Amino acid sequence: MAEAGVLSAQDRVELIEGEIIDMTPIGPRHADAVDRIVAALSRQPTPGLRVRVQNPLTLGDASEPQPDIAIVADRSYADAHPVASDVRLVVEVSDTTLAFDRDVKLPLYARAGVPEVWIVNLPANQLEVFREPDGDRYLHALTPAPDETMSPRAARTIELRAGELLGR
Repeated sequence: MAEAGVLSAQDRVELIEGEIIDMTPIGPRHADAVDRIVAALSRQPTPGLRVRVQNPLTLGDASEPQPDIAIVADRSYADAHPVASDVRLVVEVSDTTLAFDRDVKLPLYARAGVPEVWIVNLPANQLEVFREPDGDRYLHALTPAPDETMSPRAARTIELRAGELLGR
């Protein structure tokens, strides 16, 4: 749509189930959390994996969400965005978007088969971990304590303390 002139390069939108959704402006707390998570991930060994920041994923013909962070298979994406089978972990930093991330994007990720999603819930100062997609939900959900260390199931070399993701 940008190539056709319908959208400009400055438009912050994502395609969710065939609808163009305006993305909420990124506030300072949200940006700080993304920066901290990316910095923590950059210190971790991730052989065979790539960290992508606020870049699209193609999840079927009608959805291209732009998660805050995605850990994907390390290969070239010059010709196409990663698809669900490339994704190992999605991290959504949620401040004003918490309801949308939980009620719309989380089921979308589950339906696509994304194996694990972390929601950094800034209003509640907690990390929410969702694993094992089944239909439009995840079978396992947990909220680790701030001092608990978490590793994505598909990327065990990555270890992050839950509180570190929240700036605590």
